[in-house]
Amino acid sequence: MSKAAASSLVASLSMACLILPAQALADRYSTTQHDFGGVGLLQTPTARMAPVGEFSFNANRTSPYSRYSVSVQPFSWLEGTIRYMAISNREYAVSTTGQSYKDKAVDVKVRLLQENYWLPDVAFGMRDVGGTGLFASEYFVANKRFYDLDFSLGFAWGYIGNRGDVTNPLAILGGNFNERPGRTSDQVGDFNQDAYFKGRPGIFGGVEYQTPWEPLRLKLELDGNDYQSEPQENNQAQDSPINIGAVYKYSDGISFTAGWERGNTAMIGITLRTNLSDALTPKTLDPEVEPRQALPAGVSAKTIDWANVSDRLRENAGFEVETIEEKNGELIVTGEQKVFRNEAQGLGRASRILDNSAGEGTYDWYTLVNKPRGMAVTETSIDAGKLRDLRDNRIDDAEMRRSVVNATPSVLNTELLHTEPLDKFTYGVSLGYNQNVGGPDGFILYQFLARLTSEYRFSRNQWIHTSVAANLLDNFDKFRYDAPSQLPRVRTNIREYLTSSDVVIESLQYTHTKRLDRDLYASAYAGMLESMFGGVGGELLFRPHNDNWAVGVDVNWVRQRGFKQDLSFRDYSTLTGHVTGYVQTSFYDVLAKGSVGRYLAGDYGATLDLSRRYKNGISVGAWVTRTNVSAEEFGEGSFDKGVYFSFPFDAFFARSSKSSGTIAWNPLTRDGGARLARRYQLYDMTRSADMSRFNDGYDSLRD
Repeated sequence: MSKAAASSLVASLSMACLILPAQALADRYSTTQHDFGGVGLLQTPTARMAPVGEFSFNANRTSPYSRYSVSVQPFSWLEGTIRYMAISNREYAVSTTGQSYKDKAVDVKVRLLQENYWLPDVAFGMRDVGGTGLFASEYFVANKRFYDLDFSLGFAWGYIGNRGDVTNPLAILGGNFNERPGRTSDQVGDFNQDAYFKGRPGIFGGVEYQTPWEPLRLKLELDGNDYQSEPQENNQAQDSPINIGAVYKYSDGISFTAGWERGNTAMIGITLRTNLSDALTPKTLDPEVEPRQALPAGVSAKTIDWANVSDRLRENAGFEVETIEEKNGELIVTGEQKVFRNEAQGLGRASRILDNSAGEGTYDWYTLVNKPRGMAVTETSIDAGKLRDLRDNRIDDAEMRRSVVNATPSVLNTELLHTEPLDKFTYGVSLGYNQNVGGPDGFILYQFLARLTSEYRFSRNQWIHTSVAANLLDNFDKFRYDAPSQLPRVRTNIREYLTSSDVVIESLQYTHTKRLDRDLYASAYAGMLESMFGGVGGELLFRPHNDNWAVGVDVNWVRQRGFKQDLSFRDYSTLTGHVTGYVQTSFYDVLAKGSVGRYLAGDYGATLDLSRRYKNGISVGAWVTRTNVSAEEFGEGSFDKGVYFSFPFDAFFARSSKSSGTIAWNPLTRDGGARLARRYQLYDMTRSADMSRFNDGYDSLRD
């Protein structure tokens, strides 16, 4: 199709947007993903946003490109995508296996205007903003829906607009906007702001049609790229700028896409999706809440079997008891909540057990002092009489909340009723997994492990943690490439650590924690602190109770471990540490963490980490680290950055648990900006000091 015909199509789409009436539409008009990942048509994005919390994995093939992406919607106005693209007719220059070239990228899209009766959705986006820049683009796009038709129209610089339909309007600011500079090797992974909005832009757009058959969606697209300026001189023939496609929604979580692109090439893809913000599995394997029990007269503190009460608190309320005490009509239980992520749920269950054990009229208040790892962080008291009123539906949840008091633990003169002996030794067996993604030796290099973990406790705040892993299955025999580095190899010798031994000591660490003052906590530790480093260190954290900020400092002297991850060490040692500030903002519950200090390679700099936690405990976050290492010294990637997902197992399994896991992705493993992977963080260990978490889970008090 000629440029004149393409312009005619754009004009027709624009006219349709002006003359067709707006219409409020049903929820069935959900969003679909485009080839590069993110909400869109086929090759091009749209201004639409997925529901908050949506997570999608996308895989598709349009020769010579295979694309694999993950797209996340952390806020209603922000979309983020990470992507790997295999270019099947180009090889990695340094590949030892003849593997096709793999491109890594990060995309973002921000809503500027939300659709109403008269105005469209408008968004601004950047493709490949933090990767190699091979497919980099900046664009504005608008969407307007009319009945079953959703029209989009956009304007793009760079890859999406490579056809160059019009002169760059920004040329009035200077002639340098007429040409888009290429990216040099030392700019790979940097933001490359020198190229933004430069070159001749192209026009793109299209329409998505929701057919009467709900599972089927049809797409018609004007591609803004003519494929004559492809990366790596990999130009492709284009018989038509019109792409067509269809999406079949097999289920709420699975969609299939097929299309015909460039007028001569088939496309096929699949999207797997879920919503992180509402993922929560019913807890069918949890014990039932202890029912109300009528007690005989004459029950007193001296006649109650407190050892039995302690067992029931552990088994039914997830609360491991240290002591049980009383003072002036208040029953005080000190220990640690080990099972229920929502502490209100554990409080409700524990209070019912105490009420059943003591009977009405014995105590006015039940207080639980949560003391994780021997540090008293918070105490929560519940009015015993109001608890019975709630149980009998004489009051509502709001009134009950006013009868629950959260406070900083205090030292009281109490009468000791029971001391629970410490369970000194525990162990467990699990499966482990390691991987290296996107390297020249293979797209996914994997390793499955059998892991034995154990913990020996000298006291409630002193323990030794051990983790030993044995290799079960891997393809690390392909792992041969060591990335070049101009810095001490604190991370880039990952291959040697992953391939030198089939049985490794992952960690062997002694830890001692203590609450020094009302809001001051400390920890000291020594041993094999992570897979690559061992040594000694300490951390201090000042965290005011029920406040939204905290500040901490950690200092560590570490030495590099031997490649076999036994008890041996290498010659390299360093002092590393950071001062870290934490602010739990009211802006979409975003936690902002900023750290400054010295990193493992001896470089100095700062890290900014932003994450959003949903009510079910799942967090989505990203970090950026800049140090005094230049982009040239750092190597490919220019600086350290990445995204991560932190998820409580509680969200996915039928039994409650406080355990959690983290999946992190950073484009490349480099030595600059590398931090010690400390196992225990005081901020995480003292999370019950944040009353917003208690309030978020308060509706589980009855569960």
